[in-house]
Amino acid sequence: MGGEDVAGLVQAPVWGLLRSVQTENPGRFLLLDHDPEHGTEINAVAADAVVQVLGAGEEPQLAVRGGTVLVPRLSRVVKPAVDPGAGAPEASVRLVSGGTVLVTGASGALAGVVARHLVAEHGVEHLLLASRRGPDAPGAAELVADLEAAGASVTVAACDVADRDAVRELLAGVPARLPLRGVVHTAGVVDDGVVEGLSDERVERVLAPKVDAAWHLHELTRDMGLEAFVLYSSAAATLGAGGQGSYAAANAFLDALAQHRHAHGLPALSLAWGHIVQERTAGLLDAALATERPHVLSMKLDLKATRKRADAVPALMRGLVRAPYRKLAANQQSAEAWKEEMALATPEQREQLLLDLVLTHAASVLGHTGHTGIDSDRALKELGFDSLTAVELRNQLSTTTGMRLPATLVFDHPTPLAVAHYLDSQVRGVGQSETRMSARTVLAEFDKLEVTLSRLSYRENERAQISARLKRLILALGDSRLDDGAQARSDDLESADMDQVLKLLNDELGTF
Repeated sequence: MGGEDVAGLVQAPVWGLLRSVQTENPGRFLLLDHDPEHGTEINAVAADAVVQVLGAGEEPQLAVRGGTVLVPRLSRVVKPAVDPGAGAPEASVRLVSGGTVLVTGASGALAGVVARHLVAEHGVEHLLLASRRGPDAPGAAELVADLEAAGASVTVAACDVADRDAVRELLAGVPARLPLRGVVHTAGVVDDGVVEGLSDERVERVLAPKVDAAWHLHELTRDMGLEAFVLYSSAAATLGAGGQGSYAAANAFLDALAQHRHAHGLPALSLAWGHIVQERTAGLLDAALATERPHVLSMKLDLKATRKRADAVPALMRGLVRAPYRKLAANQQSAEAWKEEMALATPEQREQLLLDLVLTHAASVLGHTGHTGIDSDRALKELGFDSLTAVELRNQLSTTTGMRLPATLVFDHPTPLAVAHYLDSQVRGVGQSETRMSARTVLAEFDKLEVTLSRLSYRENERAQISARLKRLILALGDSRLDDGAQARSDDLESADMDQVLKLLNDELGTF
């Protein structure tokens, strides 16, 4: 927050992970950051404010500072007057004034773009390109040829930057005449999957090249007088991304590390990429450097489309997009109306309505104008669903139905028809559960009534009125089941006293 240091770097990945958990499980988790200067205590005023915000149910993240509750908002920090992909940067935003720049993850596409840009537009003299396979990586020879043709000297090294000793050896090899002046850390691994399906091994595989490597680079270069320390992060760490929990966790650490360095007067920029054309990343890097901020999101937002979304505008974006009206209550009302529709439908009608619902939302998530071209028996994966769109489909269905659906819905039920069948089982199960709960509640109330009646005395006419009221309840519970047993119960009521009527009510309710 602001210029403050990050109190717990080690917890930063947890925040990134939980933002993805929030995306996969809407409305179930809240992130609360308390004031680090006051331990774990939150004063009464702040506590009341937190409760009020929680009651509104629209803020997934809160921070308490000096007794004040704050909420995060995205804001526009750069609005280039020209295409950020054109022209050289001003001298004041050049990455370094000379020497060597280390680029990690050098075999990746983003690293190639930034390496060419640093030489062509920033005038970098010497590039140290590090990747696991070094000169044997695909495209390495072509990249070196391009850079040397542009006038730079290039060293390509095979190095696992998650290995501290390997990084130390790599840095020791930088020539004294061209000392290290900048680091651009682009290394990373993606292993998508909903949080419920993650294992220790999968998480570690994603964290190592991001978290371990960045920390080694930070510690081993801290006293080298660097002019630039750039970390390639992801918008997933800030916004949360269903199906990318590990990746969000890893990049949240990069964002926190940049904030930590900035607070201690060290150069730092964590550049969080959204969906962007690779060729534009070079110009956007320059724009981000010009902000002199430690953490910048670089992404294209369709604000008009966001404003028109059926569900509420994400809290983080409310500084950029003003929601036309509050939609949380409307969503709840829509879910209640949907439940009523399901309750009134016949089994055959319900099955068709549920299938249409799944197909409609599947088409929406995939960007189709209608669902006529979607085969209900075809695997959703074959239709184009991945871990991210699968979570989006689950979220849309949850909003419409008001049901808490598992993040693994699409993986457990891989076709639209299978998803519809699952929803049908849930609708029937919820109805039965509510009936059983209602019966238990009523029986409990009758227990209380029975105790009350046994403790009080009534005049004869009062007892007759109470008995008559209870008899009407029993007849109403009997519905239209005019079998011999029902008729016998009706006959019994004519001569039953109040205690016997209560017993009959308990017997009747106990059949639910």
